[in-house]
Amino acid sequence: MSVTAAIYGLMGESLTPEEKAFFRDADPWGFIVFARNIDRPKQIIRLMGELRDCVGRDAPIFIDQEGGRVQRLKAPLWRAAPPAARFGELWDREPELALEAVRQNHRLLAQELRDLGIDCDCAPVVDLAIPGADAVIGDRAFHAEPGPVAEMARAALAGLKDQGVAGVIKHIPGHGRADADSHYALPVVREDHETLHETDFAAFKGVAEAASMAMTAHVTYTAIDPENCATLSKDVIAQIIRGEMGFDGLLMSDDLSMKALSGTLRQRGERALKAGCDMLLHCNGERAEMVEVAHAAITLSGKALERARAAEEARGTAQGLDVAATHDAMARCFAEAGLEAPAP
Repeated sequence: MSVTAAIYGLMGESLTPEEKAFFRDADPWGFIVFARNIDRPKQIIRLMGELRDCVGRDAPIFIDQEGGRVQRLKAPLWRAAPPAARFGELWDREPELALEAVRQNHRLLAQELRDLGIDCDCAPVVDLAIPGADAVIGDRAFHAEPGPVAEMARAALAGLKDQGVAGVIKHIPGHGRADADSHYALPVVREDHETLHETDFAAFKGVAEAASMAMTAHVTYTAIDPENCATLSKDVIAQIIRGEMGFDGLLMSDDLSMKALSGTLRQRGERALKAGCDMLLHCNGERAEMVEVAHAAITLSGKALERARAAEEARGTAQGLDVAATHDAMARCFAEAGLEAPAP
């Protein structure tokens, strides 16, 4: 069966017979896992194998492992990685040390993921830290300025790829100044285009050529398209993401089940693809919703298929990593700048 333009989540720590049958029939391009799917390393490795067995190929498997508040693999079994904002503090003292620390941190993140059979990380966040905005981004952002954010995001992508993991920049074209959390409501950004061009959009433009994948923002930008959020907007995708930013990688929607969107899951999926998204993301594992998304998810072809293949190649090959030495290298960057080093 042809591969479809979808990434699905699942309900628990193992696949049910119904999930196996659905994934076999729907043949999604990839999968995404969350804390609810995670127990111990052996269980995860087994589950990743089961997912790939359902579709009979080395399907990409995603996770949100940013560090800080957003990491599905948690201590004590896995490292408590620092939030992005810690590297921004380091940047303000020693930019070159910050870039090295970011790279080493993401090499460590990737090594943990690859050991479990996970090969795509929904990171780094390229949103800006904007005072007064909704706290959903906050310390998940590297910095308030687009230049530092773009440079640290490129270092993060390089660190992930060094250990065989492809990164996904998010939330394009920018969620940092949103006035709401798109999990629960539709955020609206009212700044003029010139301001966005110089700030939020500039950060993504600065990393666009280095990224093989990006995840959209369920955010409405009134200066570009006052009627539709970015995920569902032809104007935002064509004019800003593909045009102004020059991003030509795989563009996936943020989670279609989030409350920022309205309509049925099928309608949301159809609108996202019509607007220019290459891939539909559905995360909560609810089978009835996934069936709706499957009715919208078209067979990958043309430019979307080319981008998907390039994204698969971007996973690269894991290199050997001395975990202790790599963490020490990151810690030295903070120490040299007079900052407290992240815990091992």
